[in-house]
Amino acid sequence: MARVRVAGFTISLDGYGAGPHQDINNPLGVGGIELHQWLIPTRTFQQALFGRDGGTTGVDDDFAARSFQNVGAWILGRNMFGPIRGDWPDMNWKGWWGDSPPYHVPVFVLTHHARPSIEMEGGTTFHFVTGGIREALDRAREAAAGKDVRIGGGPNTIRQYLREGLIDELHIAISPVLLGQGEPLFEGLDLRALGYACVQSVASEKATHVVLQRQARADASA
Repeated sequence: MARVRVAGFTISLDGYGAGPHQDINNPLGVGGIELHQWLIPTRTFQQALFGRDGGTTGVDDDFAARSFQNVGAWILGRNMFGPIRGDWPDMNWKGWWGDSPPYHVPVFVLTHHARPSIEMEGGTTFHFVTGGIREALDRAREAAAGKDVRIGGGPNTIRQYLREGLIDELHIAISPVLLGQGEPLFEGLDLRALGYACVQSVASEKATHVVLQRQARADASA
């Protein structure tokens, strides 16, 4: 069955999904690149982002590979698309990833400012959604055609979907670094009250991989 899921999203030991002062020079915030040392060397990441052969295998690569399996569409917050805030000053910015982004499926970007869709190389098309998280999810589900919808982030976008109980599964990689400040992932959320439980925990040298799933409510109809 098709799911809505977060996969491969990394937080620090103190709970931050991005460092402070995000800008064009620090897309993940100051220190944010340290979070992803489990992911960057993996065979899956090297192939997906750079088209390179080789890379590490093992636990980290297994989780990285799982994050791309059966994904038919993505949803991103605007900060995950680019550093520009407010109205679009021009249409030159087409994302952080160059001409061939690593998505290869339709991507729905949450924004308050309308913009025409952008068709990129490799099957990625960015669509800009101004109607909120449910409109983005409806459109992503339709585009996914029975496959999973992956919520890519950032933290604020994931929190919005969690609050509404719209995420079926989260794979969170907890990196053994402290950022001290930044953008917290779970701020203001009671995951247990929202119905989430941990169903898997696996450690590697560079991360602890935790999988959370939303459980069926006890009072749900049979």
